[in-house]
Amino acid sequence: MTNLRIGHGYDVHRLVEGRKLILGGVEIAWEKGLLGHSDADVLIHAVMDALTGASRLGDIGKLFPDTDPAYSGISSLKLLQEVGALLKEKGYDIVNIDATLLAQRPKIAPYKQKMAENIAFALEIDAEQVNVKATTEEGLGFTGDGSGMAAHAVALLEKRA
Repeated sequence: MTNLRIGHGYDVHRLVEGRKLILGGVEIAWEKGLLGHSDADVLIHAVMDALTGASRLGDIGKLFPDTDPAYSGISSLKLLQEVGALLKEKGYDIVNIDATLLAQRPKIAPYKQKMAENIAFALEIDAEQVNVKATTEEGLGFTGDGSGMAAHAVALLEKRA
């Protein structure tokens, strides 16, 4: 049996007025923010689900239910730190993470490196192990019309012997 495990994560949140836009732990000045129980960081949520999927920890809804007031408004980076601690406890090392944000606007190119660094710092890994990219949806669907954002992530874990 191999010691490598791969996980995929996906998340989506609606864009609304009156909320801060937090992506990859970076606050981005924008006219709308993502709606959710926590800070609604769609990118971090996808990363967490990729990690929890690869390690068989379930998903973030199981670990951090939106019915628990303790997670109301919480930083997703803090939740990511908790996922990282659980991975270590279960004997997993992160090989790499690749994450894609789906959003028509705003452009995130100026923020991608900081997002990768934030993810790496929360997980106590090297920023070279994290890749963040973005794509528009050419105006199609809920991400293309600006009513929401989505993210996909994959993570490769290695179980320590």
